[in-house]
Amino acid sequence: MSLPHKNEEYGTEVYWDKRYEQEAEDVSFDWFKSYADVASDIRKLIPSRAARILMLGCGNSKFSEDMWEDGYKNIVNVDYSPVVIEKMRSRHKDVRPEMTWEVKDVRTLDGLDALSFDVAIDKGTMDAMMTSSTDVWDPPEQVIKDCTAEVSQVIRVLKRDGIFIYITFGQPHFRRRYLTGPHVTQNTSLEINQLGESFHYYMYTLRML
Repeated sequence: MSLPHKNEEYGTEVYWDKRYEQEAEDVSFDWFKSYADVASDIRKLIPSRAARILMLGCGNSKFSEDMWEDGYKNIVNVDYSPVVIEKMRSRHKDVRPEMTWEVKDVRTLDGLDALSFDVAIDKGTMDAMMTSSTDVWDPPEQVIKDCTAEVSQVIRVLKRDGIFIYITFGQPHFRRRYLTGPHVTQNTSLEINQLGESFHYYMYTLRML
């Protein structure tokens, strides 16, 4: 694995393209929790296996693959690295043909129709955009702009009864600001669940009402 010289590089397309170019075709990497760790929660939140799901910043994670194996066939995977999208498309096209892979920036989601997804999932993507800041209490304006842009776009593409699932190590007093506020243009409800026993992770569920 190609590690960045500075944590800030996690938030750049250049770093990810270089990393994915250097990795073997069959390499997978999961930030935070695997699907097995949260499968019971996901099944409760997404009871219909026919739900149309948007995987934000998919990378080469196995999360979508494992969801597909669990019966969720209708998954659109997006990432701003064309390198990883091409690798994942090639890896899955024959064995998991229902899944699609598209080059998109989560801050714009260009080309995705409004009100077109039942569920959006972010597992660590927003966190990568936050790495340019060393001050979690007072992040720079660009971090706030990037993260609120992602949430605004997610709300745009979700159906009126859709849900946004965000899995992170970020505690509520650092993350709640991105899931509430004036950029959240629709009536929503936010639920926060703590995961794990020693080192805690969190699952934020933003429901469109």
